[in-house]
Amino acid sequence: MESGWKKEKDPFHVIHKVPSGDGFYVRAKHAQLVKKDPEAAIVWFWKAINGGDRVDSALKDMAVVMKQLDRTEEAIEAVKSFRGLCSRHAQESLDNKCGKVDEQIVLLKHKLKLIYLGEAFNGKPTKTARSHGKKFQVSIKQESSRILGNLGWAYMQKSNYMAAEVVYRKAQMIEPDANKALNLCHCLIKQARYDEVDLVLQEVLQYKLPGCDDMKSRNRADELLFELEANRPTSTFLSNLPGLSVEDGFVESLEREMNERAPTRSRRLPIFEEISQYRNQLAC
Repeated sequence: MESGWKKEKDPFHVIHKVPSGDGFYVRAKHAQLVKKDPEAAIVWFWKAINGGDRVDSALKDMAVVMKQLDRTEEAIEAVKSFRGLCSRHAQESLDNKCGKVDEQIVLLKHKLKLIYLGEAFNGKPTKTARSHGKKFQVSIKQESSRILGNLGWAYMQKSNYMAAEVVYRKAQMIEPDANKALNLCHCLIKQARYDEVDLVLQEVLQYKLPGCDDMKSRNRADELLFELEANRPTSTFLSNLPGLSVEDGFVESLEREMNERAPTRSRRLPIFEEISQYRNQLAC
């Protein structure tokens, strides 16, 4: 009798295992656990994240709800975009909620395969998507570029900058934007291909791509420009030395010796194989 009486007297939030209060996060948990309305819960989780209300828990719980609704790829993107707002100790937990990088790569490549085979969007040219609790229409072209961008980011997390470069270039061919261009610059810097970095970076600095006017993109472009100048080798002193010029084959012989000493590795990438065979379907 005593335990039954206590249960009746317990506060509502204890019975339903939801936190007390009236903030965005509390409302999200109420929608998730009490009303059993996952779509409404996601809307409130977005508000909690944007409002700085228990961001660690809100982002992790939202990823769980999204995965339950078979929106795993959207959960991955949300975690990737907002994990910087979370505390350091929450990072490993976020990885567990969302999946490791290798799992993300498999998932993203599967999404691309469905698009290539015409099985995405149920054969329709567009689909309804959600972001920050809002609905909008997404085309096949936009979805392809977005998923490729996410795949490029996943390869960057594994420091596979060659694979990331191939994917970002393909994404830019479909639908270019400043964010993917800056990620491509990062990949090229990591490969010490500074002249190519300069070409891509100028497109952002000269406002030639969508998203170039975003302050975050501007700041990142400035950072990459500084990194480019700091890493670019200065070769003017070589041309001033008597009897030595680039035409003498000095650079070529040095590169050949480095290649002979370095372990050989294939430049053919599995993702390039998969994308190239469908290049006609992805042409702009």
